[in-house]
Amino acid sequence: MRLLRRFAPRNDIKELMPATPTRDRVNPQVEARPLRRPEWIKVRAPSGEVYERLQTLMRSKELHTVCEEAMCPNMGECWGSGTATFLMLGDVCTRTCAFCDIKHGKPALLDWGEAERVAQAVKTMNLKHAVITSVNRDERRDGGAPIFAMVIRRIRELLPGCSIEVLIPDFKGSVEALKIVMDARPEILNHNVETVPRLFKTVQPQDNYEWAAATLSNAKKLDPEVLTKSGIMVGLGETMDEVKAVMRDQRSWGVDILTIGQYLQPSKKHLSMQRYYTMEEFAELRDYGKEIGFQWVESNPLVRSSYHAAEQVRALSVVHRQLYGESGT
Repeated sequence: MRLLRRFAPRNDIKELMPATPTRDRVNPQVEARPLRRPEWIKVRAPSGEVYERLQTLMRSKELHTVCEEAMCPNMGECWGSGTATFLMLGDVCTRTCAFCDIKHGKPALLDWGEAERVAQAVKTMNLKHAVITSVNRDERRDGGAPIFAMVIRRIRELLPGCSIEVLIPDFKGSVEALKIVMDARPEILNHNVETVPRLFKTVQPQDNYEWAAATLSNAKKLDPEVLTKSGIMVGLGETMDEVKAVMRDQRSWGVDILTIGQYLQPSKKHLSMQRYYTMEEFAELRDYGKEIGFQWVESNPLVRSSYHAAEQVRALSVVHRQLYGESGT
């Protein structure tokens, strides 16, 4: 078995970090005006007793969810159905992806107690499916991978039956960092490609398409029974042919589950959206994904990484059945 090894040159990331963490991504003098949303995209503001209770719990445990930080349009629906996505390794990222609404800057020291707090929150919430993601921590050679492994193992101790998905950074293509996570055997290993190669450096300047390829293909080689998953945003200026080419690449890397959603510009200081895809175009991409062999495809304007993730696990995961039997608790 040959693992792809991709390593980045050592960067002086401190020079790239603003003194005060910020959500801004584009020059304020060159503001990007958001397009008017079409009638088929309606985002409900999260509300209700369950949402308020869980939000209070997050604050009491000093935790962050990507649902909140990235203003996910499905937050109310997911929290109500027993799925939540936790943001680990702090809430300040070392990269400046132009679409992202998570703060960028110099992060605080790694909090090794965070894994325990997240696991305890998952238990308190009695989640059916927990998604663990993180900011990038490029100042660390392991990218924070040990904390992913810690939280996977601790959730299984505290709440057997809760399925676990990790949405990981690329770790700059490091096999060693990836193996730390894979050895803990999450049901789903997710890494989002996000966009097409032509737009990579505009959309995510510090990322690399080859690192994404290495991360996803190596994950499948390290443990073929762990489901692999990846996502694409559309509406950034890519063509349909380019999206389909990325989908073919993802299948060649062994990706099992694909998510495709519309990019929604968080503010005027983020990357501008070029156009909205129609429902017919999302259907075309979903059908194409199934045609080329993905086991599961979610393609819809408001689809995000964790959408319907619990259902994906119960339908497809060998790891979950090995842990909890055919019925899966």
